[in-house]
Amino acid sequence: MRIAHVTATFPPHYTGTGIVCYYNALGLARLGHEVVIFTADYPLGDHTDPEEITVHRLPAVFRIGNAPLLLGLLELKGFDIIHLHHPFIFGAELIWAVSQARKIPYVITHHNDLIGYGLRRHLFNAYSVLSPWLVLGGARKLAVVSQDHATFSHLAPIFRERWNDLVEIPNCVDTDLFQPKLNGTGMRQRYGISDDDLVVLFVGPLDQAHHYRRVDLLLEAVRMVQEPDLHVFVAGDGDRAAWYRSLTEELGIDSQVHFLGKVPHQDLPKVYAAVDIVVLPSQLQESFGLVLIEAMACGKPVIASDLPGVRSVVSDGEDGLLVRPGDVNDLVEKMQILLGDAHHRHEMGTRGRKKVEEKYVWSKITPRLVQIYKDVLADEPR
Repeated sequence: MRIAHVTATFPPHYTGTGIVCYYNALGLARLGHEVVIFTADYPLGDHTDPEEITVHRLPAVFRIGNAPLLLGLLELKGFDIIHLHHPFIFGAELIWAVSQARKIPYVITHHNDLIGYGLRRHLFNAYSVLSPWLVLGGARKLAVVSQDHATFSHLAPIFRERWNDLVEIPNCVDTDLFQPKLNGTGMRQRYGISDDDLVVLFVGPLDQAHHYRRVDLLLEAVRMVQEPDLHVFVAGDGDRAAWYRSLTEELGIDSQVHFLGKVPHQDLPKVYAAVDIVVLPSQLQESFGLVLIEAMACGKPVIASDLPGVRSVVSDGEDGLLVRPGDVNDLVEKMQILLGDAHHRHEMGTRGRKKVEEKYVWSKITPRLVQIYKDVLADEPR
């Protein structure tokens, strides 16, 4: 098959959606399919695309956050099927138009809902009322990263109408890259952290679009724990990074919090290896939490918010702990439970790695994608 994947973000602009698209495309190419990625022309830096796939980086007329207007998508043709990674403001509507004009069927992976605040929240709400009914209505199949999240999603009314066309395709992780045998001593030494100190990790963009990840809540929890030998790694960057740095100074914990900046995907396992627990304190929404299975693959216990999608990934008390969204006191309590018991952390990490090997390996997902494409093409009129 000749398959086009369309995504707003793609490495080296690292987001969960872009990473999932990357591994989807690479897995399909290694099965012998011709795969072409269409995305925005973010600066490449030292990044090199794998030779198995072709990446077209299209110039953006303008951008709103992570949503670029790529008029070059209108030139898309000659493919058997299109795989759209959603949400993609502007891009989703262009793919609908291309599909209608050129009779190329498309499928969608819905990664997350659009969440904003202030004026952005009202714009997102208006957009979600109008566009998804058109775009999702035109898709032949709808993939979601978790059915739990789909049930409670803002788009749940659409999903209910198309339930027979809905398939769960969870996010996965490269278990050769992310694995528990790595040594994190060098990373600790770089920041003057001893082997006896405790380290908590947050991984994610520090931008306005991801404000719901609540890095501020984690920083407040660190202040409340009042443990001088506790350190925090924050891996990520964005337009709110300076604000988070200022917050650590206001809270008096700036000596404990280390901002690593944007960490390339290939280097993340070294960061996971250097920490004791990984925290994802999201509020409002979190459809899956790719960082959670990355942490589990590295043998690390996780603390995450009890939200639809996340709770299908984390087994509370087994491979991690769930906290009430937005409840800093609950977060402090759960952090203290794990920080005070090294044996408990190890046992949870071991169970997490086992779960990932059983459920969240890319090699098990790629054949399911192929079957979805085949089912769609089999139903297309000749």
